[in-house]
Amino acid sequence: MPKSHRLIYILYAIIWLLLAINPRYRGDWLLENLLVFFFVPFIIWMDYKHRYTLPSVILIALFAILHSVGSHYTYAQMEYFNTITNFFHFERNHFDRLVHFLFGLLTFRILFEMSINVTKNAKSTLLFTLLLIIAISTVYELLEWLAAAIFNPELGLAFLGTQGDVWDAQKDILLAMIGGMINILFYGSYRRLWQQKEGEK
Repeated sequence: MPKSHRLIYILYAIIWLLLAINPRYRGDWLLENLLVFFFVPFIIWMDYKHRYTLPSVILIALFAILHSVGSHYTYAQMEYFNTITNFFHFERNHFDRLVHFLFGLLTFRILFEMSINVTKNAKSTLLFTLLLIIAISTVYELLEWLAAAIFNPELGLAFLGTQGDVWDAQKDILLAMIGGMINILFYGSYRRLWQQKEGEK
C-alpha cells in the first residue's frame, strides 16, 4: 500500500478518535459507527489488495470524516450547520441531507474501482456503480428503521433524524442517487480510469 494511503488512513483514525470523545448521545454514536467498525477495515484491506487510486482514497476519507462529525453531534443537531439553516430559513437542519448527497458524490469513485472486476466496460461499470449507490442507500435506510424499531423511541428518533419529515428516507435515497449521477457527467475520466485498471490486471 502506498505511503500516501497509509497517511490518509492514519489521519482519519486520529479524527475519528477525537470525535469519539464525549459525543452528544453515546448510544446514537455507537449505532452510527457499527457499520464503520466493519467497512473501514474492509476498505483498507481491499486497498491493500487492489491498490485504489489516491483520489478515491481521499474522497472516501472525506466522506468518512463527515460521517464521524455527524455521529458526534447527531445529524439532526449538527450545531455548526445552524448558521446555514437560519440564513436560508430552513425548517430543519439539513446536514444529514448534505451527507447523504455527498455519500453518492464522494464514494462513487472507489465503488467504481471495486466494480471493475465484475463488469465488461466503463459504461456498464458506471451503471452498476450508480445502482450500487442506490442499493446501499436503501439498505441503510432500512437498517435505520430497524434500529428505531428495536431500540427505545428516544434513541431511535435521534438515530433516524427525520425531524418530522415522513418522506425523510426517500429524500435521502434520492439525494444519494443525485450525488452518484453527477459522477456520470465525468464519463471520459471514468473511462480512462477503467482502461488504466484493466491494463493493470
